[in-house]
Amino acid sequence: MADSAKPARASWSGKWAFILAAAASAVGLGNMWRFPYLAAKYGGGAFLLVYIVLVVTFGFALMMAESALGRKTGQSAIGAFSAFGKKFAIIGILASAVPFIITPYYALIGGWVTKYMASYLVQPASEIADGAFFGGFILQNAESYVWMLLFIAAVVLIVAFGVKRGIERVNKVLMPALIVMSLAISLFALTLPGALDGLAYYLVPDFSKFSAELVVAAMGQMFFSLSLAMGIMITYGSYFQKDQDLEHSVRRIELFDTGIAILAGLMIIPAAVAVSGSAEEVATHAGPGLMFGVLPQVFTGFGFAANAMGFLFFALVFFAALTSCISLFETLVSIVDDATKKGRTFAIMVCATFVVVMGIIVNLGYNELLSVDLMYSLFGIGEAGNAQLLDFFDFLSNTIMMPLVALLTCIFVGWIIKPKTLIAEVKQSSKFSGEKLFVVMIKYIAPVFVVVILVAYVMNTAGIIAL
Repeated sequence: MADSAKPARASWSGKWAFILAAAASAVGLGNMWRFPYLAAKYGGGAFLLVYIVLVVTFGFALMMAESALGRKTGQSAIGAFSAFGKKFAIIGILASAVPFIITPYYALIGGWVTKYMASYLVQPASEIADGAFFGGFILQNAESYVWMLLFIAAVVLIVAFGVKRGIERVNKVLMPALIVMSLAISLFALTLPGALDGLAYYLVPDFSKFSAELVVAAMGQMFFSLSLAMGIMITYGSYFQKDQDLEHSVRRIELFDTGIAILAGLMIIPAAVAVSGSAEEVATHAGPGLMFGVLPQVFTGFGFAANAMGFLFFALVFFAALTSCISLFETLVSIVDDATKKGRTFAIMVCATFVVVMGIIVNLGYNELLSVDLMYSLFGIGEAGNAQLLDFFDFLSNTIMMPLVALLTCIFVGWIIKPKTLIAEVKQSSKFSGEKLFVVMIKYIAPVFVVVILVAYVMNTAGIIAL
C-alpha cells in the first residue's frame, strides 16, 4: 500500500481550507431543523451539555479515524479501506453508498429552501405562512423540479471549479456569512417580547428531563451532524497535506459545527416562545414540518420585519444546505474518479446525471409516485400512503447504513489495522494529545454507542419507542 497520496491528487491549500470545508459539510440542514427541535424536547441546557460531551469524545474519535484514514491512503472511501486488503473494500462500498443515497433528496430539499428564500423577496410573509403554500408547491405543479435543478446546477458549478478554486473559495465566503447571519437573527429574536423566557428555557438545564432517551437522541444528532460514516471525511482527509496538524483541525471542525448548532437553537427557540408563548411549537415538530410550516408562522409575528427576517433565515439555511451538498457531491465525484481513473470532468458528468435523475424520481414521490410507499410496504413503518420516497431513502441512509458503517469503521480501526496505524499518521505532523482518548473510544466505547444508536433508531422508526 502506498502511504502517500497520488501526485496528481487535489489538495487543500492549507489547514484552514480543510477546516472550513469540513465544517461547511457538517453545518447542514440537521443543525437548522433537528438540533433546535431536540433541544426544545429534551430540556434545553441538559441536552446541550450531553451533546457537547459526546462531540468531544465520540465524535472526535470517529472524525479522527476517518480523516486520518483518508490522508494516509490518499483515497476516497473504497480505495481507503481496500488499501489494507481487498476484502475490506465492502466497508468502503457501504460508506460510498450513503452519499449516493443522500445527495439526490438533499438536493430536492435544497430546492425547497431556495424557493422559500426567493418567495420572501416577492410575496407577503402571511401568504408563505399559509398551510397550503408548501403543499401546493411540492404536490400540485412542476415548480419544485425547477428549483431543485437550479440548486443542483449551483452545486455542480462550484465543484466543477475544483477543490481550491471552487470549494475552498465558496467556503471562505459562506462560512463567515453563516456565522454573521446566525448571530444577526439570534440577536434580533432576543429583542422580541418574551424571547428571554425562551432563552432561559434553551440554556438553563432541566435535569428532570434527563434520561437514556435524551442521551440516545444527542448521540444520534451528533453522529449525523458531523458528516460521519458517509465517506466525506475520508475524502476530505485525502486532500489534506501531510505536514498539517490533523488533530487541531478536527477540534476546530467540532467547534464550528457545535457553535452553529447552538446558534440555530438561539435563532429558533426564543423566537418561537416569543411568538407562540411556549417552546411546544418547536418541540412537537421536526424536519420539514418545522422548517416550512412552523417557522414561516413564527416570522409573521415579527411584524414589519417578517419578510426581511424570513429571507435572511432562509438565505442562511440555503448557504448551509449548499455547503453540505457541495461536500456530498464532491465525495461522489471523488469516488467515481478514483474508481474509473477517467478524470474529474467525466466523474462530474456521471454524478450530475445521477443526482438529477434520482432527484426527479424522489420528487415524483410527492406527485405521480405518491402511491409508492416503500416504508410501509417493505418495513410496515408509518401509515400507508403517508411516507414518500424521500422518507424511505432518509430511513435507509441515516437510520440503517450510517450507524452500520460507523460500527464497521470502529471495528476495522480498533481491532483489525489497530489504532497505532492511524496514530502514526496523525503524529507525522504534530503531537497527538488525544491519543489515549482516541484508542479507548474507537476500540471500546464508540462501537457500543453506535449499536445503541442503530437499535434505538430502528425501534423508534418502527414505533416501539419514541425519540
